[in-house]
Amino acid sequence: MRSSILAAALAVIGASGYRYDFPRDHFNHPDFQTEWWYYTGNLQTPDHHRFGFELTFFRQAAQPLASETGTWRADQIYLAHLALTDIDGGHFYHTERLNRAGPGLAGADFASRAYWNGNWHVRWKSLATAEQELQAVCDRFTLTLNLRPEKPLVVHHKASPYTSFSRLAASGELQWNGQTLPLRGMAWMDHEFFNSPAGGGWDWFSIQLDNHEEIMLYRFRAKPALSSGTYIDASGAAHFLDSTEFSVSPGQLWKSPHSQAEYPVAWEIAIPLLDLHLTEQPALEDQELFTPNSVSPIYWEGAVTYRGRMRGRPAQGAGYLEMTGYARDARPILRAAPR
Repeated sequence: MRSSILAAALAVIGASGYRYDFPRDHFNHPDFQTEWWYYTGNLQTPDHHRFGFELTFFRQAAQPLASETGTWRADQIYLAHLALTDIDGGHFYHTERLNRAGPGLAGADFASRAYWNGNWHVRWKSLATAEQELQAVCDRFTLTLNLRPEKPLVVHHKASPYTSFSRLAASGELQWNGQTLPLRGMAWMDHEFFNSPAGGGWDWFSIQLDNHEEIMLYRFRAKPALSSGTYIDASGAAHFLDSTEFSVSPGQLWKSPHSQAEYPVAWEIAIPLLDLHLTEQPALEDQELFTPNSVSPIYWEGAVTYRGRMRGRPAQGAGYLEMTGYARDARPILRAAPR
């Protein structure tokens, strides 16, 4: 399963025309205005207690004040989001962190082989195998994971440079409520960077099926023709899906008590080329990232499950769903193009 795309050096030209140079392009691109690294996943303890997690690092270019010079010059803003879904306990917790780079407070660079914001970080243990270490410490819990790709990196067919590790074997521990809980499961990592944000909201699905296949689907509501997807087969080969080759139909609505936004938390997904029909259900309805008086946009992102049929056989899996643009939100920072 180890492809050359995980090796120490590789050049790839993406659909956007951007020429990737790995492993350098796993890290920061200061010439682009906006960049993010998303980690999400579904984990279990040995007694099958289920958790979902999200750790996201954002980098946003900014115009510093003329009076700002030296180490504290704020020409790059770093925002990070951390969320934990206690699926079987029925609780959702999230927090955020905003920093400038300063004297190493936040960053994402090739020299450090890491992305970090305070004591939240992902460090690459090996550039050759893309094994990574994730750690996030907050007042409610500490999450530590080792992440090992089971498939090659995916370069998506999209207007902006966009890559994913669609199947990361995750193992580690959660320090939670006075306990240290061993965890195992599967994670997904996205990395995207661009200059020109697009308006409107989007719906994004990561699907990790039990048959060792994965799917990314992205629905751009303002311009449906720009929607797209990627199917990754069991061998790791990626296959582009344009907007005419799949459908995602919203179902059950949930109204947020925090923002008053209504989100379609259940969906029907069909991909005729794969003879695939899935029903998505949220692990919890309330997985909205809403923080009063925050600079962050309001959005829903959480652990979900999938059930249905594929090629005439039962199909099931887990993943994450992200929905943006449903809340009335005038906060400008990181209001960016979809992943």
